[in-house]
Amino acid sequence: MEIVRVFNNNLVLAKDGAGREVILTGRGLGFQARPGQAVDQSRVVRIFMPMDGRDPDHLAHLLAGIPPEHIQLVGAAMTDVGLDALARNPALVIALADHVSFALRRITIGMDLEYPLLAEVKNLYAEEYAQGEALVAAVNARSEVQLPRAEAVGLALHLVNAGFSTGDLSYTYTMTGVIQQMVSVIEQAFDMRLDPGSVSVGRFVTHLRYLFVRIHQHKQLDEEQHSMVGRAIRDAYPSAVDCALRLASLLELRLGSSLTDDEVSYLTLHVARVATDAS
Repeated sequence: MEIVRVFNNNLVLAKDGAGREVILTGRGLGFQARPGQAVDQSRVVRIFMPMDGRDPDHLAHLLAGIPPEHIQLVGAAMTDVGLDALARNPALVIALADHVSFALRRITIGMDLEYPLLAEVKNLYAEEYAQGEALVAAVNARSEVQLPRAEAVGLALHLVNAGFSTGDLSYTYTMTGVIQQMVSVIEQAFDMRLDPGSVSVGRFVTHLRYLFVRIHQHKQLDEEQHSMVGRAIRDAYPSAVDCALRLASLLELRLGSSLTDDEVSYLTLHVARVATDAS
């Protein structure tokens, strides 16, 4: 295999023997490496083959923003619980690794989030929730920092989203336009310019894609009783709340669906994260 682009010391984009672009991870794989050089096969730990026409360069950029040990941790955990087939989907691995990485950092600084959707996820997505619980246990078996059992809810939702597909190209076009509008609204609200290729914007766009699928499938996150976590998010990020409400109005105008309180709360959290990372 030949190196196409070096993202950091542990991640490169390469071409395999068939000329396909693949993402390679491994400790020191990119250290002092240059495009055109042969890949040091002995350092390769994981190979990601982009699926569904995904841009390999973009996926590699997102992976580069996640600590390699967390990518390896999630990959090993997926293997431990028998999710090897899903582990070949780079978009899912990125989503799970990013989630686990953020959760581990939150716990390290003593920030604990309560998931309000336990009953719904257990009832609607029993298989994915069981897989989420197994992943939490597998991660904890390999990590000094322990994830709370509640993180199974977040992991389960990523697993559910990985299986969604609208099958409607026109809806994809609409989503693309709406995403661009939403990014512009955030820029105006916080008087800043966002880098479309940044990890934070990529993470936000991933959240939006999942949100659009839930809207399309009529499966928005919705807790009957007003959740404590929703109130905590809104109290903590008042500016992000105002921006999220503007985004919710835009979505209702463009997609014909109003957002639930839970979706607005989680949208607020993602807006706050984008604004903080870009400031």
